[in-house]
Amino acid sequence: MEHLLYFTKQLHAYAGKILYMNLLGMSFISLLEGLGLFLVIPLLSICGILNSSAGISLPPAFMNLLNGLPTSGALLLIMGAYLVLVFAQSLIQRNLTLRDVRIHTGFINYVRLETYTAIMQANWDFFIKKRKSDLINSLTDELGRVTSGTYMFLQFAASTVFTLIQVGIAFWLSPMMTVFVIACGLAVSYFSRIFIKRSKLQGQQTSELGRSYIGGMTDHLNGVKDIKSNMLEESRIYWLMTWCQKFAQERLAQAKISANSQLYFKLSSSLIIVIFICVSVLLFQTQGQQLILVVLIFSRLWPRFASIQSNLEQIAAAVPAFKTMMELQNECREAREIKDAARSVLPLQLKHHLECRDVSFQYNAEEERFALRDINVRIRSKQMTAVIGRSGAGKSTFIDILMGLLQPQRGQVWIDGVPLTSENLLSLRKSISYVPQDPFLFNGTIRDNLLLIDANATEAQLWEALDFAASAEFVSKLPEGLDTVIGDRGVRLSGGERQRIVLARAILRKPSILILDEATSALDRENETKIQQALERLQGKLTIIVIAHRLSTIRKAEQVIVIDNGIIIQNGDYEQLANERGGLFSNLLGNQITAIHS
Repeated sequence: MEHLLYFTKQLHAYAGKILYMNLLGMSFISLLEGLGLFLVIPLLSICGILNSSAGISLPPAFMNLLNGLPTSGALLLIMGAYLVLVFAQSLIQRNLTLRDVRIHTGFINYVRLETYTAIMQANWDFFIKKRKSDLINSLTDELGRVTSGTYMFLQFAASTVFTLIQVGIAFWLSPMMTVFVIACGLAVSYFSRIFIKRSKLQGQQTSELGRSYIGGMTDHLNGVKDIKSNMLEESRIYWLMTWCQKFAQERLAQAKISANSQLYFKLSSSLIIVIFICVSVLLFQTQGQQLILVVLIFSRLWPRFASIQSNLEQIAAAVPAFKTMMELQNECREAREIKDAARSVLPLQLKHHLECRDVSFQYNAEEERFALRDINVRIRSKQMTAVIGRSGAGKSTFIDILMGLLQPQRGQVWIDGVPLTSENLLSLRKSISYVPQDPFLFNGTIRDNLLLIDANATEAQLWEALDFAASAEFVSKLPEGLDTVIGDRGVRLSGGERQRIVLARAILRKPSILILDEATSALDRENETKIQQALERLQGKLTIIVIAHRLSTIRKAEQVIVIDNGIIIQNGDYEQLANERGGLFSNLLGNQITAIHS
């Protein structure tokens, strides 16, 4: 219930007074429908089916008006009033329905934007621990179930008000019969709790299946090249067939719960009305007029109980989605990195050095192993610094610490003698351009991908960045030039071309610090040479930090940092470390020279 109330409050915060207007409109519709019940009584009286001695109390003025009219006049008056009521009810219902759609759609977008913003403002550690497909599932399937469930809760509240008004009108007509119907409805509802519990359990299975599907499809499409090259199509198709069977079983189980619930209510209502009529006629000699009234009241009230039961089942099925979304939003708030995203942030200019003082970091606080331990190093401004080491040594973690993506458990990062805090984190981040090992490009044109970093860049600036990244020549030869569509993740370009486009995008930002995380490790010698030449043109103009496996990439580096098992074991210039016999750098260099000549 806590999760449901949480999102109901969010809906109230979004819609505000409009919700009360809709609830008032629903109440007015219920009142109009109740007035229609009043009109049935004099209609039956005019037709000779019911008379005033049936124990029914109607407003005296209304009855006096009808009694003073001829039968035809009274009939026309009743029918005219009925048409007016139906027209008014239908018109109000139409307006409320359209308004409900606007509220529901707006609320979906409200929760979607709020959740997505919270995710985007979370720190990097949050994304390390979360599965991407689970976040996608939360923003799609779970989001829809939450907003629909919240809206259903409001419908439940409106139905309750609607029912109370109908009960009040029925009670005015016949208190004893109304009490009987209410007692029967409460008794049936009490025994129908099992359907609500089953709906909640089924909702958990729906959430699990949704996560499984999105996760599987994401993995399959991301790894489609491996699937094709290793002929794994059949195994993946079998996985989907198995999932489809589970999905069909889950949908059937949902349908059974709903069908059994409706069957239960229909059978119980039929049984109750049959027992009541038989007892009334056989034991108490109840007249036909009273029986007509019983059927009339029962037919008006009983569907309300069935509607409320159906709403409760649908709400129960959505409860797991409420829990998932609430937990996600809370986790995002706890992991929030950007405290004031609205404020204007200017990039800082690294004038002297970027420094780590006694920095230690571990991904899991419960483990003894540190990814980085007691790191003390200074990276000088407008020089090239290379970071090398074996796989898993801690190089990428070191870079993430420098960029402020990860916060060390011990120690501090300093920028020109000023500690890195939440106050200057965004300024640092805005001064950095980062080129990863696996270049990421959006499905669009080359121009679109470049303008992402600077929407106001001119044509000349775009070509200047491409020229710096040794990309201008191949882009100019493409059929549409800058407007060439490059496909999902840039699949229509070669690996080297993608890497150089990403480098051009990084340069277009005009950063103070350029970081390349093994950006040349998957390139051939020709493309690696072009990237090296681009970096050489940038040396002395900005601070360059390069993580590299290939030592040929870092020959021009003024500083080389060697990391092993999370510890800096060597630090100096290229020639100095190359001449340190027995050192890790010398061994790595020798191994690569041997590999080249062999």
